[in-house]
Amino acid sequence: MRKLKITELNRLTPTEYAASNKTPLTVVLDHVRSLNNVGSVFRTADAFRVEEVCLCGITATPPNVEIHKTALGAEETVSWRYFKDTIDAVTELKQRQYTVIAIEQTIGSVSLNDFQPVAGQRYAVVFGHEVKGVAQYVVDACDFSIEIPQYGTKHSLNVSVAAGIIIREFQHKLTNINI
Repeated sequence: MRKLKITELNRLTPTEYAASNKTPLTVVLDHVRSLNNVGSVFRTADAFRVEEVCLCGITATPPNVEIHKTALGAEETVSWRYFKDTIDAVTELKQRQYTVIAIEQTIGSVSLNDFQPVAGQRYAVVFGHEVKGVAQYVVDACDFSIEIPQYGTKHSLNVSVAAGIIIREFQHKLTNINI
């Protein structure tokens, strides 16, 4: 077994990426404070061709050296917008017929294992602050919540790890993109 060389990975150019089909998924970051987490979400969004990332509240925006350290340029290929208040992003997405889902532990949350997206529907997933999670008023505005099953002594994940799990699961269930 031999590791592939960079030239063997058949990566898209930024122009090809921009023209490629995207997973019908938007990621919303609700007051995510860590620039490394923001960069990691951009990198994962690029890997799975997410439509857009909405950066809200205190969440930093590109261009930013600290975001770039973990995004590795994905912040230049993934479409993104900034909203001062997360509720504005949620409201706009709902007006555009997205199903908006809080990724949060709530009464009545749906297990990620049980979630089955509807073909043709567009989704937005909201990830929250590293300590406080998704703000309650944002959870209230969402259509429902999804919880990532966890089986150990801890019942939380780093926001960028949670985003990676959710984005991959949505991409897998929603599309047959040949990445």
